[in-house]
Amino acid sequence: MNRLSLYDQVADETAGVVIRRYSTSFGLASRLLDPAVRQHVENIYALVRVADEIVDGGVAEAGLDAVHAARYLNEFEAETNAAMASGYSTNLVVHAFARTAREVGFGEELTEPFFHSMRMDLTDTEHDQESFDRYVYGSAEVVGLMCLRAFVQGMTIDDEQNARLVAGARALGAAFQKVNFLRDLSADFETLGRSYFPGVSVGSFTEEDKVRLLDDIDADLRTSAAVIPELPKGSRRAVALAQGLFAELSVRLRRTPASQLIRARVRVPDPVKARIALGALAGRTPRSHPAAASPSIGASS
Repeated sequence: MNRLSLYDQVADETAGVVIRRYSTSFGLASRLLDPAVRQHVENIYALVRVADEIVDGGVAEAGLDAVHAARYLNEFEAETNAAMASGYSTNLVVHAFARTAREVGFGEELTEPFFHSMRMDLTDTEHDQESFDRYVYGSAEVVGLMCLRAFVQGMTIDDEQNARLVAGARALGAAFQKVNFLRDLSADFETLGRSYFPGVSVGSFTEEDKVRLLDDIDADLRTSAAVIPELPKGSRRAVALAQGLFAELSVRLRRTPASQLIRARVRVPDPVKARIALGALAGRTPRSHPAAASPSIGASS
């Protein structure tokens, strides 16, 4: 093994550590990916996670202000762009991401909107519909598109299938983001001073607000579920697991009263995660209408 190969390997391992320490659910789903695809997806999510830390509190907890956070984010984006162009970075996470971007075939057309959304977190505390849609696209949908490039690498797909897969990847990314916004409604407002959903107030959050938001989330989940059978086998089970976990969260959010939802974070218990994982492992595609089948539950789950 030459020095660059060793460096590449260490960069990949570093990306894996970042993800396993920050996201148990992602770690569970990623284990169902084929190894080569798994590494690409871990490389993508590690960079996303580091950028998220810059804007979501790591810099602030170090005693630095939003001006410093913006500078660090700009430097991180510039280093990412340079690494995608050259194939090398002295930052191990950036190096791993850049290798993946170059290998599976994406560039600044996806990273630019991502970093734009991260920058919005430093300046925008409320959103109208246009800025919300732009934020969700950049913060979540493009990440789905990056992963899709890794999933279909080497496949021959026509324009119609590509359009379906792109729509599914964007919808699943949007559903993930919106579910997390809903789960963290109170914490985002009280800790970070942010209110993501247009026209929704934490102080007057109603059952009607909750149902409207979940109807939109479930529409995204139906779109994403419909294309899972078209994904290659090396990624289909992992995506089915992620889809199933967020469909289950949607069910639990719908059955949690709005008054409880703003006080406690809804979770999927480990035994239920295990059941969903077994279904994905067996090749079962999640149902496309997620607002159905769990026992009545509260926010303490």
